[in-house]
Amino acid sequence: MVARAADPTTPRPERRRSPLHGLFPPQHGAWAFLALPLVLGGSRAGASWLLMPLAVAWVAAYPFSWAATGLLSAKRTQRFVRPAVVWGALVLPLALLLVLLRPWLVWVGLAYAALFAVNVRYARRHDERALANDLVLIAEACLMVPLVVAVVGGEQTWTPPWDAVDSAPVVALTAVCAMTLLGSTLHVKSLIRERRNPRFTRLSQAFSVLCVPGAAVAVLAGEGELVGSAGAGAVLLAVVFAAVAARTFLMPGRTWRPGRIGMIELACFVAVAVAALAALG
Repeated sequence: MVARAADPTTPRPERRRSPLHGLFPPQHGAWAFLALPLVLGGSRAGASWLLMPLAVAWVAAYPFSWAATGLLSAKRTQRFVRPAVVWGALVLPLALLLVLLRPWLVWVGLAYAALFAVNVRYARRHDERALANDLVLIAEACLMVPLVVAVVGGEQTWTPPWDAVDSAPVVALTAVCAMTLLGSTLHVKSLIRERRNPRFTRLSQAFSVLCVPGAAVAVLAGEGELVGSAGAGAVLLAVVFAAVAARTFLMPGRTWRPGRIGMIELACFVAVAVAALAALG
């Protein structure tokens, strides 16, 4: 039986796109950057129903800000309209609810707006991958650690609850978050965008090594409210950061697919979160 050749004049059926197509940013690794500060901050905040709208608003704010950045900086803005509307319809009501319950969040919103303006400026210059812009994004994520604690422990006033976040464990968890996110950023850049730059690789390796004693110091600095032995917690977190640092020496020199890099980074994030919760939670 002879198969017939396809008629070139017959139009090919169009592939049906998923309803979710175009709604999500292409940077899949950013979701771990959103989850880590939520987990670390939530470990000190305690149980509260406010964590649910705060977490949903925080996670949805990422694709919303991506779409908003596209509307403000891209030449072709059409593809950003739909995600801006969809995510805005989720973020804005939750943000309003949180502001009504914690009016001092207005000042936090202004601070994040200023940081977002920096992101937009880099996007307009088509330099979103600049290290300086990454540092701003890391700052936005790390600020979420004390913010989670403040929302749960705060009150319905215009004055931020400084006493709720003025504790050694909260500062230590924020430092652990910052070390993890910055270390991951430097490492991933050394494997992809800066893979031909040996000085950047050495920078990533040096920072990861410094984070090993830095993690131990963070735990010992928060020993006033630690559960269990501060020494054991310091050793545990230092060991995890040592394992995380090892990847910066083992992975360079070979070509890695972004998906595989992302899975390794996710495993590192989970290990750091578990160790940090055991030492400082």
